[in-house]
Amino acid sequence: MPQPTSTQIIEGQRQDWNRVAGGWEKWDRLFDEQMAFLNHRLVADARLHAGMTVLDLGSGTGYPALLGAQTVGPSGSVIGMDLAEHMLAAAGRKATRLGLSNVSFRTGDVTTLPFDANSFDAVTSRFCLMFLPEIPKAASEIARVLKPGSWVAAAVWSAPEMNPSIGLSMAAIKQVIELPPPDPTAPGIFRLAKPGDLAGMFQQAGLTDTTDQEFLADWSYASAEEYYTSLMEIAAPVQNLMAKLTDAQQQDVKQRILQAASNYRRGERIVFPMAVRFVAARKPL
Repeated sequence: MPQPTSTQIIEGQRQDWNRVAGGWEKWDRLFDEQMAFLNHRLVADARLHAGMTVLDLGSGTGYPALLGAQTVGPSGSVIGMDLAEHMLAAAGRKATRLGLSNVSFRTGDVTTLPFDANSFDAVTSRFCLMFLPEIPKAASEIARVLKPGSWVAAAVWSAPEMNPSIGLSMAAIKQVIELPPPDPTAPGIFRLAKPGDLAGMFQQAGLTDTTDQEFLADWSYASAEEYYTSLMEIAAPVQNLMAKLTDAQQQDVKQRILQAASNYRRGERIVFPMAVRFVAARKPL
């Protein structure tokens, strides 16, 4: 079977993210309460301050673009980019509710940025770059649009064994049907999990002063059922696989996921460990 082209991969991702945009907006408050610290870390690593012009890549429903807009203030501005127009529509609604007029959102492929060289004081990206079919090309584009002396800060998922909440569903599905082994070089959630992978790509793009740190934390749900429901509404790859199962197989997978999630009960909640890799780099003066 021929491998899909980069264009086909990106179009498939756009369709998937648009399909789950409603789920992300529905569960937005939960994830914001649980993971806001990630946005603050990115804002810090990118050295954001008042008056800066910032580009956020893979903004989704607005993270960390909205916090960036609050940080740079009315004298600064933020542009958030994402493939999925429905995700960005949710981000726009949040910006309106927050009264932020210095942030705008536009659809686009982050491997071909429609901006002049040396346009931005900082670039941020949360959980985006690992999904790209051509990450080195995106790194070069980031380096091109950054002003000399400015920083890029990106968050990507670390190793799968450090993020069990992400792998539970796939493990359960594999117990019910046979799945081909994943291609470690293909776009995917753990594509940049290894230390030095993204940092090396930034260096090859001409960026310097790279840092690469694994950041440990946790996130929680009120119950295993809440975890399962949110998963089925926001995880496009899981939706795609579940759609291929019979009703009986779907129920089997659900029970396996609920049982596995219950193993992470801590007190009254389900608490999962998480590990995120924060990578930052600067464009030389």
